[in-house]
Amino acid sequence: MKRPGPDEHADYYSTYIDRVPRDRPLADVLGEAPDALEALLSGLPGERETFAYEPGKWTCREVLGHVIDTERLFSYRALHIARADSAELPGMDQDEWAAASNAAGRPIAELLRDFRGLRAANAAFFASLDEDALSRRGVASGSECTVRAIIHIIAGHELHHREMLRARYLPAPPAN
Repeated sequence: MKRPGPDEHADYYSTYIDRVPRDRPLADVLGEAPDALEALLSGLPGERETFAYEPGKWTCREVLGHVIDTERLFSYRALHIARADSAELPGMDQDEWAAASNAAGRPIAELLRDFRGLRAANAAFFASLDEDALSRRGVASGSECTVRAIIHIIAGHELHHREMLRARYLPAPPAN
């Protein structure tokens, strides 16, 4: 799948799209994510699952829950637009969604299983799309985008949060 052009998404999504490697097929990037997240987070001690690097920040569990919720929302956007539905789609308030989710009470292993199933279903859906569907445009969260851009955003969003987990959540806590 070719990369989306800058006219296929709002500027702020470039943060995620730019994280997607240019030298690898997008299907491979999407497909490796569950194993990469599992390698990063499995075996995490229970107290680290509920760790937040600053007061008011999400815990490891909540970050993973956010990745799952966002992928669900964006995959719905991709389906909606791919099926040529012209209705505009609303945005989301990530903090409201996180507060209303039960991710904080779900073990990482359960969240990883959820993500693995979601990603497998989405990868199969994305692989079924032809060029016409990938090029379709719709409006979500007040901005026009293509299905192709949405799929790249999904991949880049997970990569962004995987790096955040690695950098801010997984180092050993400071000694007292």
